[in-house]
Amino acid sequence: MLRFREEQDSVGIKKVPANAYYGVQSLRAMENFKITGRRVHPEFIRSIVEVKKAAAKTNRKAGALEESIADMIVSACDDILSGKYVDNFIVDAIQGGAGTSLNMNANEVVANRAIELLGGRKGNYDIVHPNDHVNCGQSTNDVYPTAGKIAVIRMLQKATKQLENLYDVLMKKAEEFGDVIKMGRTEMQDAVPISFRQVFTAFANAVMRDRKRFDTAISELSVLNMGGTAIGTGITAVPQYIEEIVPTISEVTGLKLTQAEDLVDGTQNLDCFIIVSGIIKSCASTLSKIANDLRLMSSGPRTGFGEINLPPKQNGSSIMPGKINPVIPEVVSQIAFNIIGNDTTITLAVESGQLELNAFEPVIFHCLFESLETLTNGAEIFAKECIEGITVNRENCTRDVEWSMGTITALCPVIGYTKASQLAKQAMRENKSIKQVLLEEKIVSESEIDEILDPKKMI
Repeated sequence: MLRFREEQDSVGIKKVPANAYYGVQSLRAMENFKITGRRVHPEFIRSIVEVKKAAAKTNRKAGALEESIADMIVSACDDILSGKYVDNFIVDAIQGGAGTSLNMNANEVVANRAIELLGGRKGNYDIVHPNDHVNCGQSTNDVYPTAGKIAVIRMLQKATKQLENLYDVLMKKAEEFGDVIKMGRTEMQDAVPISFRQVFTAFANAVMRDRKRFDTAISELSVLNMGGTAIGTGITAVPQYIEEIVPTISEVTGLKLTQAEDLVDGTQNLDCFIIVSGIIKSCASTLSKIANDLRLMSSGPRTGFGEINLPPKQNGSSIMPGKINPVIPEVVSQIAFNIIGNDTTITLAVESGQLELNAFEPVIFHCLFESLETLTNGAEIFAKECIEGITVNRENCTRDVEWSMGTITALCPVIGYTKASQLAKQAMRENKSIKQVLLEEKIVSESEIDEILDPKKMI
């Protein structure tokens, strides 16, 4: 058995492992781009193989590929989509060349599997050629962004499900603790009372608003430059292929996709990724804000707000016995910090495109995949490991409302802002509750005080 086979590209001759489905260009890319230590995301592999399958079917219909070769390319793609040969996708997630490394990795793996199906030996590209056949009518410059968009759409769909679940869990908490009233705070100072129903409903509505924005993100990504080939002019692609490739990709992927009206614009400009990244960042910021609020409300347990209890997940200190930290809200905020950083990277990469092409799509997709994967996982554990287990300290909340100065706000329509302010300062100075001061001053009757200061009427 041969241990290696020789393959040649425009750079020269190189030995490739004999049993490898990848070829010389994939191997060079693996050696050149030892950057992240992480290979291309599995969703990206899936989507680029689907693009190759759709291209073969379209080229066969358009007469640009022999039927036997096109059929074997489709079969090879189906094999890969079933989970075979995925380990032969060896290139790093971040790579130079605007994604050519991944495109050629796909072309070579598909070609060698098709060769094998036709009874040939891997590397005999006279039978099925990675460029002439698998890449027929295509360019990295339309394949790579198309495959990346499809992958991101699917990841957005997964994230959407977790956000919907998070919304449901928050609404259940709103119902569970709906009768409990706590002290509201603005600028970290006592404000006026608010119910936990209102608190958790506001959290849930913010999450749902972000979830709805994901529909906008999917819409932005559903416009493809496929058929534009190198710079959007469609060079090397036959007219029928250009017309039918996107509908065929829609058929293969099961997604509703459309072709850009201007393929040159669709190839040059990547502004849609800034919009999508911004939507993801907005959602991450929402989750982090909720996490911040939960940390504050659960602070203590004896010397903080102590309004709620988060479920204990693990020891909080290597030195302080019994300390439990809010680790799930903390990790949710860290996810947001990372996503915000990724958004900055994406913005810079989109801005840095030059003339007819943006070469920086690899880092754009790498960041988008990371942002969506961490957001999806974060939303899932936030709901399951934190919010579902929250309990409320009713007595603490009732005591805080009764002791707070903020409740005097309800008296402003009766005694005026100035008098109310004077009474609040007096209560602070004498370390008394608002009710005590009002009773002593006899400004209003006790029954009126009880009526006005009823927390249920303040919310």
